[in-house]
Amino acid sequence: MTVMLRTPDVADAETIATLMADCFTATFGPLYAPADLASFLDGLTIERWRSELADPAFAFLLAERDGAALGFAKLGPQSLPVEPAGAMIELRQLYLRAAAQGSGLAARMMDWVIVTARARGAGELFLSVYVDNARARRFYERYGFERIGRYDFMVGHHRDEDDLMRLAL
Repeated sequence: MTVMLRTPDVADAETIATLMADCFTATFGPLYAPADLASFLDGLTIERWRSELADPAFAFLLAERDGAALGFAKLGPQSLPVEPAGAMIELRQLYLRAAAQGSGLAARMMDWVIVTARARGAGELFLSVYVDNARARRFYERYGFERIGRYDFMVGHHRDEDDLMRLAL
């Protein structure tokens, strides 16, 4: 069956919470001590997801096939240490289950990200990506994102180095 892209609502908070935890753990879990990973994931409460899903400052996209969640994207207001030149938005998350990677779904979702960012009046789109996640960095660079600096991303007490990236819209 075809992958469906839709705007989730607060009723999808548990689905997105599970998807985020599963994808993050599958991709990055081996890098962290169990306590650090647990601390990070514990901060991603269902209530926090509900709050963001209800907040018009955020925009979400959920990808599903046969009712099973495959991935999601989240845009939101500035949280990264960047100095935008004007109106901006952040790509806070874009995660896909491993089975959906390489299928073209990430490109469909990124197209939504860019269209939605522009529709919200953003002139710049920012994100951060783990410095050793070469596949993700190449994906963003194909869209024209440029590295503009570094950022410490905390997972529990573990400090990761992320590249800050910017796309002029």
